[in-house]
Amino acid sequence: MADQPALSDPSHNAPHTHVDSEKKLDSPTGPAFNENTVSGATDDERAFFEKYGTYDRYEISEEDCYDELGFSFPSWKKWTILSVVFIVQVSMNFNTSLYSNAVAGISEEYHVSAQSARLGAAIFLITYAFGCELWAPWSEELGRWPILQLSLFFVNIWQIPVAIGPNFGTVLAFRALGGLSTAGGSVTLGMVADMWEADTQQYAVAFIVFSSVGGSVLGPIVGGFVEHFLPWRWNIWIQLIFGVAVQVLHFFLVPETRTTIMMDKIAKRRRKEGEKNGKPVNVWGPNEIRPYKERFSAREILITWMRPFKMFLTEPIVLVLSLLSGFSDALIFMFLQSFALVYHQWGFNAIQLGLAFIPIGIGYFLAWFSFIPAIKRNIKIRHAQPENERVQYESRLWWLLYTAPCLPIGLIGFAWTSTGPPIHWIASLIFSAIIGIANYSIYMATIDYMICAYGPYSASATGGNGWSRDFLAGVLTLPATPFYQNIPSSSNPNHLAYASTILFCISFALVAAVYVIYWKGPQLRARSAFAQQLSKARDDTGGRRVSQLPGLYGSRQNSVSASGAATRRSSVARGASIPAR
Repeated sequence: MADQPALSDPSHNAPHTHVDSEKKLDSPTGPAFNENTVSGATDDERAFFEKYGTYDRYEISEEDCYDELGFSFPSWKKWTILSVVFIVQVSMNFNTSLYSNAVAGISEEYHVSAQSARLGAAIFLITYAFGCELWAPWSEELGRWPILQLSLFFVNIWQIPVAIGPNFGTVLAFRALGGLSTAGGSVTLGMVADMWEADTQQYAVAFIVFSSVGGSVLGPIVGGFVEHFLPWRWNIWIQLIFGVAVQVLHFFLVPETRTTIMMDKIAKRRRKEGEKNGKPVNVWGPNEIRPYKERFSAREILITWMRPFKMFLTEPIVLVLSLLSGFSDALIFMFLQSFALVYHQWGFNAIQLGLAFIPIGIGYFLAWFSFIPAIKRNIKIRHAQPENERVQYESRLWWLLYTAPCLPIGLIGFAWTSTGPPIHWIASLIFSAIIGIANYSIYMATIDYMICAYGPYSASATGGNGWSRDFLAGVLTLPATPFYQNIPSSSNPNHLAYASTILFCISFALVAAVYVIYWKGPQLRARSAFAQQLSKARDDTGGRRVSQLPGLYGSRQNSVSASGAATRRSSVARGASIPAR
């Protein structure tokens, strides 16, 4: 980048006038410095012009530094980062589930009912749903690393008042803050889009999705031992110990991966090297083009925060896939709430009840393992038919067509093997593993599809998916136990089976939706304006992801033109926009 094009235009005598960037890229040479050119310019502007020979700044593009971005990290570095992110995601979901083992202790100490004590679990999940949405877009603007560090810090801080709280109100208040402070899978999944192109992302997506669902199973397994041997507050202290360890790992082992933030750092480094070598380089990062006060005005902050919610409501892909994943997870969450009632019939203690969640984890692992050959097949087909949009997108849902039926099969099997002795308890655990296969598969396939469609904005897009799953699970936390106790009545010997059978009936609608989405996917994408613009920009750049897209959803000034054409160089920044050096 030692020899940057100086951008010529006769309007240089008006330093505050913005001119179309595409016109400015036509001329390889800039104007000579003279008094007429800088008439009316400030001292800073004159100094800038003297140094670079032009007021215009060259915005670095992905093509200029692709080998320095996350896409070009060596495989060992990518998977090291992803392994730490895996643990981060496990810790987030661990926090949502371990609290349940403190319900009995909280109920006894604070003299509240067990149903009231469960409110701490519900409120964490509900605020977690909104936390995912609120943190996600800022990871796209400020970077993944600082956002995850802030999130982990606040989550850890809020654990302390919960653990030492003098009353139940304190527990609820700080559980709510803990959920709101949790960035969630939308940010960790966004890091996959930072390091893998759409064509090679699937193995990484499958790995991170496994951490998300696996963390929720780890909680009750660990919690069973904690509940049996330790006071209830240790459920919270263990969350804090785990959270601090994870934050330290992330702090030292995970670098920034967000493309636009890396480009800013690369541009600054090249300018510094240019000055050191006596050859000033007029190259700037995408976030340096606009002044700080303009990027973070009250209006821009509001637009950024609203981006995930707007995408959830206006992008058909986001809405439909999020609702599918959310309702599926809600059904499975209600089923999990029956475990204490079901296995009480066989006399399970706290430890045995926790271990009963292992088959679900096995189901998650089997589903993850089954996706490996499916992904290989998918990659082969996509390479064979690069111009076929259905192959590029909808084929990612292909394996789900075969695994989604595991949801109703598992629910009906669990329903009628959960009626207690003389049926052996192992039968119901086998069917719970089958349900785990369905849960992982639905989450994996929908997330993979959304990251492919929304690339650099996948954190905001998948935020809708996370919001649906966590919000619906949180809302159903309180009614889940009464649902299993009172359908049709607690006196009926098969009331647990009837409740799970109702969930089985509802699951049919969700499975049918999978096939509808698979066949109607092209129509959904056609109605998703933002996904279409990203797809066109990706085509214009030879299949590479773009870092940002202007216009919709409050995205910042960037390297892709508003029309979607990939000029990859940004518009002019003059006058007050020129930062002091």
